[in-house]
Amino acid sequence: MTDLKTTFAGLSLRNPIIISSSGLTNSAGKNKRLAEAGAGAIVLKSLFEEQIMLEADQLKDPAFYPEASDYLEEYIREHKLAEYLTLIKESKKECNIPIIASINCYSDAEWIDFAKQIQEAGADALEINILALQSDVQYTYGSFEQRHIDILRHIKRTVSIPVIMKLGDNLTNPVALIDQLYANGAAAVVLFNRFYQPDINIENMEQISGAVFSTSADLATPLRWIGIASSVVDKIDYAASGGVANPEAVVKAILAGATAVEVCSAVYQNTNAFIGESTRFLSAWMERKGFESIAQFKGKLNIKDVQGINTFERTQFLKYFGKKEN
Repeated sequence: MTDLKTTFAGLSLRNPIIISSSGLTNSAGKNKRLAEAGAGAIVLKSLFEEQIMLEADQLKDPAFYPEASDYLEEYIREHKLAEYLTLIKESKKECNIPIIASINCYSDAEWIDFAKQIQEAGADALEINILALQSDVQYTYGSFEQRHIDILRHIKRTVSIPVIMKLGDNLTNPVALIDQLYANGAAAVVLFNRFYQPDINIENMEQISGAVFSTSADLATPLRWIGIASSVVDKIDYAASGGVANPEAVVKAILAGATAVEVCSAVYQNTNAFIGESTRFLSAWMERKGFESIAQFKGKLNIKDVQGINTFERTQFLKYFGKKEN
């Protein structure tokens, strides 16, 4: 018999399939159905700092006294937080699997108090997203990475539940940052968050949204960095996100060093049935290969040195193109 249980961020999961923060997880009813379909854990739809501040700004009236504008901003913030706390409480009632809250932030301002209330509402863990492009011409090198550390450090002073950091792939050296996040109390990291994809309509000559869903081609980036990081910063848990488009990707992520995967696009495109398909495939593959537990093959194919060349750190296509004829 194969055992699909795994541990992620100190949480016991019945299998490695985590539903990532999205419209899939924005109601207790949806979360109940995901749990019934076999999900190992659920990350709730994110509470967005940027959205809260934008809504507050849009409702401000120049005719208001400054105190009135401040009151309105505070009301919107508290209203959004109250809605989120209700989502946590209702999801905990409906689901028998870990419920992970999610905050998407870009500043180290309101989130310390929010995090405390999220813990009190019953969330099993808290996932922090600090997703932003650094395009300021006056940018100070390392300040974006330091923001991750500062926000984590401040939140860890307030909560005792596990804190998970979900990173974007726009980092010069994710390994160095992961090492610092672990040193400052992060229980796990998720590699990687997906940026909004821009595109251009050449007929209307306007900016439009690009592809919404990830594809299997996106898996290469999390595989590379999980494969590298899990071998040198091995006391923290890893989850792969982006490109987990088929059941085979779950196996690949674990072989690279992940203990779990976060899925979203595959569930949108294949319904909740994707969860059962993935766990059945994983179980059958483990049985075929003689593995009884996830731990027996986790990280089995992380950094591999072949004749002095680290395969995950390789950046050129020499082997591939060397076989091609002109």
